[in-house]
Amino acid sequence: MSIKVAVRHLTSYTYERPIEVSPQIIRLRPAAHTRTPVSAYSLQISPANHFINWQQDPFGNYLARIVFPEKIDHFTIDVELIADMVIINPFDFFVEEYAEIFPFKYDSLVREQLLPYLEIRRAENCLRSL
Repeated sequence: MSIKVAVRHLTSYTYERPIEVSPQIIRLRPAAHTRTPVSAYSLQISPANHFINWQQDPFGNYLARIVFPEKIDHFTIDVELIADMVIINPFDFFVEEYAEIFPFKYDSLVREQLLPYLEIRRAENCLRSL
């Protein structure tokens, strides 16, 4: 059994005079790998005079890159979607044999892929790298 859910996100900016804006990145589209079925999706951008390029980040998430060729006096993002909220078993996955007992060590290939997430860095070092 599922429940259909309609979600709307509306953001609107109004400026006191026309301004130039740099390209805007909008991250308001469901990922292709989501387990929740999305039966409808729409993205409306105002003003209408804009270019939109869809891109994906390294994790497969969609990004809309919006470019306005002229000055604008407002900027509106209107996203709507309909999703089927189905029951998903959160424990529907396999545990590798080496990980059945905690603590465990990753095999070398997995450890290499996870290295950015396993590295411990001091907070001040992280801020300096920005």
